[in-house]
Amino acid sequence: MKYNSIYELFKNNQAWVAEKLAIDPTYFEELSAGQTPPFLYIGCSDSRLALTSFTRTEPGELFVHRNIANQVSLTDINFLAVLEYAILHLKVEHIIVCGHYDCGGIKAALEGRTIGILDNWVNPIRELYLEKQEEIDVLPTREERLNRLSEINVVAQVKNLYQTSIMRQVLHERKAPMVHGWVLDIRTGLIKDLKVSTVQWQLHICPLLLEFRLYAMLKNES
Repeated sequence: MKYNSIYELFKNNQAWVAEKLAIDPTYFEELSAGQTPPFLYIGCSDSRLALTSFTRTEPGELFVHRNIANQVSLTDINFLAVLEYAILHLKVEHIIVCGHYDCGGIKAALEGRTIGILDNWVNPIRELYLEKQEEIDVLPTREERLNRLSEINVVAQVKNLYQTSIMRQVLHERKAPMVHGWVLDIRTGLIKDLKVSTVQWQLHICPLLLEFRLYAMLKNES
């Protein structure tokens, strides 16, 4: 693969701007007016995952949060701020949690070759592996084991998403965005929808709470 020099990045930027203006002279004027993206994308920091290229989306369509191995960490204030802003202020309609095959973070978690902060970061994925070790270890090849752990990780991060206070709030208000679990196969460029069912993680109204609300309504009426 040929890599651009730092000088070429500026040249490429100028060429891209010229191309956009040639097609639509108001392109950047409209872009600067603000953002109302319908999608929040939670993905891996891997440099090969330019989702705008894989999905042919334009600037302004995807609000993006990326980290190593696309984790939804309930203690990551950066992620939680992104999630709250996307839901409450941008009012995204869909949240996409997207992992990928051949993920370095997944390899680090499965094979335990990391040290320092990275090791701490991927440890939740290692715990996922230990929970599903019997299912994963029976697979015949290393590639299949890594790919399966990538899929299991996406499902776990979707579950984590439903444990956040902001998601519980909008679920209660019936304003929650739809959540999707995807995995991208870098060998083919194709995205696979894991069709993750989220029903079991969504809030169910407690009968006692309903009784309390009914009692409060009757009391107010009287």
